[in-house]
Amino acid sequence: MRERLVETLRLHLVTDSALCGGRGVLAVVEAAVAGGVSCVQLREKSLPTRAFVERARALKAWLAPRGVPLIINDRVDVALACAADGVHVGQNDMAPEDVRRLMPGALIGLSVESVAQLEAAEAAPVDYYGVSPVFATATKADAAPALGLAGLERLRALTSRPLVAIGGIDAGNAAAVMAAGADGLAVVSALCAAADPAAAARALRERMG
Repeated sequence: MRERLVETLRLHLVTDSALCGGRGVLAVVEAAVAGGVSCVQLREKSLPTRAFVERARALKAWLAPRGVPLIINDRVDVALACAADGVHVGQNDMAPEDVRRLMPGALIGLSVESVAQLEAAEAAPVDYYGVSPVFATATKADAAPALGLAGLERLRALTSRPLVAIGGIDAGNAAAVMAAGADGLAVVSALCAAADPAAAARALRERMG
């Protein structure tokens, strides 16, 4: 069970519409999946709800036949509307217990930025933790101070749940992040801003080992 979940989470694309640019989110997702992305998280902080749902449904329709799960960032209502495979929530979003009641079979991820947050979440009904930020990042304005590899190692020692590392991760540091205890990597700019997202995904996969 855990091995299957870890493989699903191994290379996680978190979308950023601005970084995808004129190509659009779907085109970047298609290329990244071709390169080895195993999970897609749709993150839209400014898109109106109806447009968010439409984009989510389009992604779900493309991803489902390929066996790649769609996770919605923050918005449980959007996840329900598009029959997403999961939801990723932050510390100030809907509580995991409430998400689980609304979506009993969903994959639920929770962002943690510290030892205290992880310890508090161990009793919560979540499937994996998004550990952030490992390195400094410009794609999340309200990000906490970087944990670094040592911080990731400390969190790894405290839980058996899968850890998906995010924040400043690219092909140059992917191997070190995996060695520090991550089960998977979540990547934004290294894929969304890449000239060739398929090649960028392949490079990440190769470096992850």
